[in-house]
Amino acid sequence: HSMNAFFAESFMDECAFAAGKDPYEFRLSLLQQHPRHLKVLETVANESGWGKPIANGKARGIALHQSFGSIVAQVAEISLEKKQKPQTAPAGALASTLIRVHQVWCAIDCGFAVNPNIIAQQMESSVIFGLSAALFGEITVQDGHIKQSNYHDYQVLRLEQAPVVHTTIIQSNYPPSGVGEPGTPPIAPAIANALFSLTGRRLRTLPLRLDYV
Repeated sequence: HSMNAFFAESFMDECAFAAGKDPYEFRLSLLQQHPRHLKVLETVANESGWGKPIANGKARGIALHQSFGSIVAQVAEISLEKKQKPQTAPAGALASTLIRVHQVWCAIDCGFAVNPNIIAQQMESSVIFGLSAALFGEITVQDGHIKQSNYHDYQVLRLEQAPVVHTTIIQSNYPPSGVGEPGTPPIAPAIANALFSLTGRRLRTLPLRLDYV
């Protein structure tokens, strides 16, 4: 689900751009026969204030995906930060650009909400897990061996990098469905779509990483 959500929802934004439409409005037009998906998408857009002005240097991206019986939509708000280049940077490079995720709005329809607190906690942890993979999750092989050995050289999201996560649970009478993993797939495409909105650059591979500039 994480790979396919990244591919499908990134391409959905590309289609919206090609059609000259807002990414949210474009999705709305395709979901008129899918009321549960429509409700989740509308909820996350309303909660995030989609379409309203935000601070300069920031942008938002949106994504929607269904997995394990649950429908999740997310809006990610990002900015870019410059970081001094390491000694191993390419010749002529000045700095690297970091993607900073400030806030994530999440709406979920998981059927009847048995324990809303657990659902919200699962969405928060799923976002953090997905951010680690989307921004840092790379395994490299050198001389037939995996280079990464532990968390000192395989980065995960740190506390200072964690965004505020706002979760809204859709009231539903459908049977309960999954909440352990459905919060992860939408976050990578939401960030990639926000990055395109901010820079005009479309990243089609993970982890999401801007070249040295």
